[in-house]
Amino acid sequence: MRPLADTRTLRPTETALALKLVSEMSLLRLKTLARLHARGLPPDLGWEDLLQEALTRVLTGARRIPEGIAPVAFIAGIMRSLRSEHWKRCGAARRRRNASGSSGMYSARGIEGPDVAPDPERSLIAAEELQAIERLFADDPVALGIIDALGEGLAAGQIRTALSLTKTEYDSARKRIRRCLLREGLTCGPK
Repeated sequence: MRPLADTRTLRPTETALALKLVSEMSLLRLKTLARLHARGLPPDLGWEDLLQEALTRVLTGARRIPEGIAPVAFIAGIMRSLRSEHWKRCGAARRRRNASGSSGMYSARGIEGPDVAPDPERSLIAAEELQAIERLFADDPVALGIIDALGEGLAAGQIRTALSLTKTEYDSARKRIRRCLLREGLTCGPK
């Protein structure tokens, strides 16, 4: 005799497929987008978590898909939003640690917080990556100028003014940079 109650636990992706919120092809697209949005996130926050959380928000009604918007585009936007929220939380935590002089929960107990300065190995890796980037863009002074300006923390408008670029020239150069870095595997998320 079959059990009277279904005791299976469906994951949000399975539920979304069962409810025909997304097709199998759309789910494949979402998985690809989730992998892109998860780049640079900590290992404990993987692309699957990002996708599952985005689908959960849609399924629970926390986020409703507006009329006329494709579900894939809307769910991709939720994943982008989740990634931004994560980096904002990390930035706020870092600012609190810097303001208190160390990492709050440690200093309250009289324990020295973790050392946030890069160790020699990380410094060497960063220097090698910078050299690789400089070699990649040696023939593209606009791209190198944008990379340098971004490293100094300048905003897009400031960079365009400093390098005398139009918005289109700036956007085109950023796309060239992004494509080249992706091709070479030199991308990472904000730190």
